[in-house]
Amino acid sequence: MDLAVDKLVHDFGIAGSLADGDVVERRLSDLGGTFADDDALRDAAAANDRIVYTVTSAAGGDGEGDLGYGLGVLQPGRVGDEYHLTKGHLHAWRPAAEVYIGLRGSGAMLLQDEDGGGSRLVPFGAGEIVYVPGDTAHRTVNTGDEPLVYLGVYPARAGHDYGALAESNFRHVVLAGPDGPVLRERRELDEERS
Repeated sequence: MDLAVDKLVHDFGIAGSLADGDVVERRLSDLGGTFADDDALRDAAAANDRIVYTVTSAAGGDGEGDLGYGLGVLQPGRVGDEYHLTKGHLHAWRPAAEVYIGLRGSGAMLLQDEDGGGSRLVPFGAGEIVYVPGDTAHRTVNTGDEPLVYLGVYPARAGHDYGALAESNFRHVVLAGPDGPVLRERRELDEERS
């Protein structure tokens, strides 16, 4: 195997930039259907269509045993009472697991079984690692007041399936409560609003 050194080493800064990677940028207007309160999202995007998060991805190769990785930067903030979050995804190759490594900031990972059953909120921040098993939807949430910067490492063939969650979304949402983050069922919030 003859890989150039620049394919083996990527520098990242404390702010969370990854040299020579593919960058995806998500603004409030790109996140329709992800937040529980569509009206609050629409109002926030109209007032300031800010960047909520960026992910810079780099492939370590495309062989069967190769890994891919991405550096995420999730900005602090809220839409209504809901913390800033990523779209979240399942892997296209469902058995693929992923490891998230917290580099800066504080937040949580919202994990949900593919069938929509079990959900759990796992604290996640600088110096912490979260293992996401295969067949598990996962979403990153920034519950702090500075950018949440993290590295995700996954099998190169994992792929991302956003479509499955665009139809059903996550069953739970993460809201700001008086003593910190609170996990609430989306259905209950919908009923309260109607």
